[in-house]
Order: sequence, then structure tokens, then C-alpha cells
Amino acid sequence: MFGTFLLSAAGDELARVALTVLVYDRTSSPLLAALTFAISHLPWLVGGPLLSTLADRLPRHRVLIATDAARAGLVAIMAIPGTPLPVLLALLFVVGMCAPPFESARSALMADVLDGDRYAVATSLTGITLQLAQVAGFLAGGALVAVLNPSAALLVDAATFVVSAIWLWARLQPRPAPIAEGGGHRGSLWRDTALGLRFIRRSPRLLAIVGVLWVTTGFVYASEGIAAPLVDSLGQGATAVGVLLAANPLGVTIGGLVIARLVPPARRERLVVPLVVLSLIPVLVGGLVAAVTGPGALPFWVLVGMLFLSGLGAAWSIPLNVAFVQAVPSAYRGRAFGVAASGLAGVQGLGALAAGLAAEGLSPGYVVALSGGLGMIAVAPALSAYRRTRTGTDATVGSEGGSGA
Repeated sequence: MFGTFLLSAAGDELARVALTVLVYDRTSSPLLAALTFAISHLPWLVGGPLLSTLADRLPRHRVLIATDAARAGLVAIMAIPGTPLPVLLALLFVVGMCAPPFESARSALMADVLDGDRYAVATSLTGITLQLAQVAGFLAGGALVAVLNPSAALLVDAATFVVSAIWLWARLQPRPAPIAEGGGHRGSLWRDTALGLRFIRRSPRLLAIVGVLWVTTGFVYASEGIAAPLVDSLGQGATAVGVLLAANPLGVTIGGLVIARLVPPARRERLVVPLVVLSLIPVLVGGLVAAVTGPGALPFWVLVGMLFLSGLGAAWSIPLNVAFVQAVPSAYRGRAFGVAASGLAGVQGLGALAAGLAAEGLSPGYVVALSGGLGMIAVAPALSAYRRTRTGTDATVGSEGGSGA
């Protein structure tokens, strides 16, 4: 699970850079470049809660293998040179539809395999690995686009899915579907989805956690959608797009290591509020520097440094993830992860689209600064709700049979 997760994540980011640069080169439109970046997230918003239910209804190892195989074939078609832009975007959307069942099954299966502090450590390592995979994927994507072409980058992405599917088929131990294993009744797909949504809605603890997660993520990562025009406004080339996008995940990697290795488990949740603030302030500062100073190597590297600092703060995701899992019983985990990840991907996609739309009339640097400033205002109510639930046990979760948070 760990190896295939690393492989697929790196391939995804590589392809995202390639497609964003390809669309911007063809159209010179910041909005269309942002749309390309956002499309890979929007399927979560469209079908995430429903498709993630498959992770609770079907054996999770089969869900992982089937979705990886499907994505390999679709991305290979996207790599065909000369594919019309509308077809390319449509295929990208279908590829994105495979992500909800895959990620929900992977996350829930990891929680089934590991428990207690072993799960907390594994979550930290997985989060760190994801950031490293993003760094590698973004840098490799920028380099491949500069040296070769976007089609080559897409073929590499397709190959990562092929290797991942074969690896999972050969090495992952089969397990029965969670609902069947627990003796629960498996109703229609819609009914099971509704039960998962109702479970989250009745839990103030879970609502507070996903509120912080969604709002902060939407504003911190909105600038990714305008990476190509932002780099262009600073007078840098295609390789710099990968460098800029890699700065935040590199910061998250180091921040995650500090959280996982140096901070005692009992104190990790207390750091969420200051870390959220730390993740947003550098976005505001970096955007202002880029907007005021204009083209040049110095403002570019200052912006990279600010996004790296923002990534250090974004390590708040690790204690929030652990708290979320502790509040959800196994039979609901696939759906609960699906709902959380759907909203997460949805706000990332909408944030990227909003940034692209704003960049049609404003300097990309000012758009970045706005995302940081508005984010600090918007996340305040969610942080307040989270602090109220952190010190107590969620009665709703306890009544549903889950472990107290």
C-alpha cells in the first residue's frame, strides 16, 4: 500500500504539471490553465460521496486494483499527440472519477490494518510521503515538459498506474467487504451513501474537523491553479512551474517530520490553530512581494520561500487526520473518508478556478495575496468550532459505536 501510494501520487503530480503547461501554451489563458488544474479535483465534488461508498460495499483490495487499471488506460489515451483539448479535459475528468473509490479504500484499509499509535505514526509517514511524491512529481513534470513534451510526461503517469495495479494484485492480502464482514445489511448505493452523510452530520466533532480542513485547504492551495501564469509574470520558464509547486509540499514534509518525531501525541492537536495561521500568512506575504516587485529572480525565490514556510504550517493536516479516524468506526470509514476528501478536492478545484478567474483581471501575485488574506478571515469560525470540540468526547460518535475523539 505504501509503495503504490508513493508511485501513483508522484505520477499524478507529474501529469498535472504537464497538462497545465500544455493548456497554457495552447491558449495563453490563466482561466483555462486553472480549469485544467481544477478538473482533477472536481470529480470528487461531483461523485465523491457516492463513489467512495464502494470502499465499504466491496473488498477494498479489488477497488484499489480496478481503479488503478482503469486510470492507466485512460491516461495512456491522453498521451496520444494531437488529442483535441476538449477530449483531453473530458478524459482528465473521467480519470478523476476513479480517485474517490481508490483513496477512500486506501485510507480505510490502512486504518483497518493499523491501530492506536501505529496508525498515528503511519498517517504521519503517509502524509510526509505524499508531500515528497508531490515534490518529485512537480519537479519531474517541469523537467520533462522542458526537455521532452507533455505526452511523455503523461506516458510516465500511465506507467505508474500499471505498476501500482500489478503490485497491489501480487502483494496485497485480500479482505472481505467491511459491511459484509461486520454483519451489516448492504442496501442500495444511494442508501449507504446517505447513511454515511448522516453519520458525519450528526457529529459536531467531525463537522468541526472537516470545516477546518476544507476552508484552510481551499485558500492555501488556490494559487496552484495559476502557477503557470504566476511564473510567467515573474519572467521564469516552464521548469520554474515545478519548482514553485514543489515548495509547499517540501515544507509539509519537514513540518510533518517535526510533528511525527518531536511532538508528543497528546500535544499535537493543540498545535492545529497556530499551524493553520502559519500556513496562510506566508501566502499573503509572498503574493504581495510578487505583485509589487514584478519580474525577476529575487521575487520568484522569495515567493518560493514563502510557500515553503506555508507548507511547514500545513502540517496541521496530520493531527487532524488522526483525530478524524479516531472518531469513525470501521464500517463507516470508506464513506467518511470519501465525504471529507470530496469536500477537500472540491474546495481545491473551486479555489483554483476562482484564482484563475481573478487572474484574468488582476496580477497573479495579487490573487495569491488575496487567497492568503481572505483565508485567515474565512477559517476563523471553523477554528472556533474545532477548539470547542477538541477537549471533549463527541457524544454522537460514542452513541454510534465509534471510539471517542
